[in-house]
Amino acid sequence: MFCKLLVVNLIIFSMCTQCSILDNLIYNQNIYQGNYFTEKDINKIKNGMTQEQIVYILGYPMLTDPFGTETWFYIFRQNLSINLIKQKSLILYFNKKGILINFKKIE
Repeated sequence: MFCKLLVVNLIIFSMCTQCSILDNLIYNQNIYQGNYFTEKDINKIKNGMTQEQIVYILGYPMLTDPFGTETWFYIFRQNLSINLIKQKSLILYFNKKGILINFKKIE
């Protein structure tokens, strides 16, 4: 009798936790999207640089402002697992002549 009760409890327990166990067993590939940039790249950027110099350091931006405000967006997103997503953004502001006037990093 005790053995049957133990087996039934083990079956019910395994049915309840099966999904969470499978999540750890299934391989999830890391996904990297956007413009990859590091602190070393950001430290190279200085106010007064031209757009061509920025493209040389970081590459072309992921997004530009379609309304003509001369704003560039560099976005890097990492999907490291099902529940862990990291995103870094770098926003560059240029004047009408294409000279960098300000930039902002968002973690």
